[in-house]
Amino acid sequence: MTFDRRVLLAAGLALPLAATTPSLGKPAWTRPAAVAPDASIALWPDGHLAIPAGLTESTVQRSDDPNASDRMLQGITRPRLDIFRPASPNGAAVILAPGGGYRYVVIDKEGYELARWLRERGVTVYVLFYRLPGDGWAGRADIPLADAQRAVRLVRDRARLDGIDPARVAFGGFSAGGHVATSLLTRFDAQLDAPIDAADALSARPDALAAIYPVVSMDPAIAHAVSREKLLGPAPDTASEALHSPERQARPDMPPLFLLHAEDDQVVKVENSLRLHAAAGAIGAPCEAHYFAEGGHGFGLMKTAGLPVAIWPDLYWNWLTARKIV
Repeated sequence: MTFDRRVLLAAGLALPLAATTPSLGKPAWTRPAAVAPDASIALWPDGHLAIPAGLTESTVQRSDDPNASDRMLQGITRPRLDIFRPASPNGAAVILAPGGGYRYVVIDKEGYELARWLRERGVTVYVLFYRLPGDGWAGRADIPLADAQRAVRLVRDRARLDGIDPARVAFGGFSAGGHVATSLLTRFDAQLDAPIDAADALSARPDALAAIYPVVSMDPAIAHAVSREKLLGPAPDTASEALHSPERQARPDMPPLFLLHAEDDQVVKVENSLRLHAAAGAIGAPCEAHYFAEGGHGFGLMKTAGLPVAIWPDLYWNWLTARKIV
C-alpha cells in the first residue's frame, strides 16, 4: 500500500540530542567531535581500488562551537563503514549514507548523530563513507552506487560477527546520500564490478530503505545542480540523466521506501521526493512519505528543535518497526 501523508503537528519531539536555549529560543547542539565509532572497516581489499593521482583525504571542521561539531570528509580514498555497536543488539542493522552534494560526506549531523540515536535503541549502525564522483575516479557516475552495493553485501557477510540478522538490513541516505540510497533502491542488482570475494555473492538489496530530503532526479528542472554536475559531469546526455534518475527507474521489487522532505527546502526541491513517491505509487511499490511545511534542508536530528519536523525520528522508528526491521 502507498501512503501520502502530510504531517502537521503542533509540538516537536523532545530528543536528548538537542536542547533549546531559553534566552535565544534556538537549538543548542550538544554533541562534540569526540563522538567515535566502535570500529571501522574498509569496503574494498587493499590494492583493489585505483586511487586517482593526487587525491588526498582530509577532515574539515565547519563549526567553531565545541558543542556543535559539524565535520566533513573530503577526498575520500578509503571508502569504509564506521560501526556503532549497541550494548544489547536487537538484530537489526542500518547503513547510513550522509550527504554533502557529492563534494564531501558529512560526518556528524547525518552520520554519527543518527547512528548514536539508533544504537541507543539496540540497532547496529554502519555509517558509509562512499567515494565522491568528482574526485577523478574511473566510471564516476556509478562509484557511489558500487560502494553502497558493497556495503550491503559486507554487512550481510558480517552478520554472525556483528550479531545482526542478514534479513533485517536497512539503508538510509540524506541529501546526496539520498541519491546514493535511491540509486540502490532501483539498481541494487546492477552489475558494476566483477566479484572479488564471497561477500559479492550476497544480495545488495536492502530490506527497507529511507531517503531523507534526498537528491533524486537528474532532470535539470528540479535537480540539485552541484550533485548533478559532480555525478554526471558538465554535459551529460539524456540516457545518463535517465539512468541516474531513480524516479525513472522504479520497479515493483524495490525495497519498501520511507520518504521525508520539508516543503520549504531551498537546496533540494521537494519535487525530488514527490516524483519518486508518485513513481512508486504508479507501480504499487510500498512507500510511506512525510512532508513538512517547515524544516529547510540538512536538518538531521539536531536542527529540528521547535519545529513539527522534530518528530521525524519517531516516524522513522515506527516505520522500521512496521517493516519488522526492529
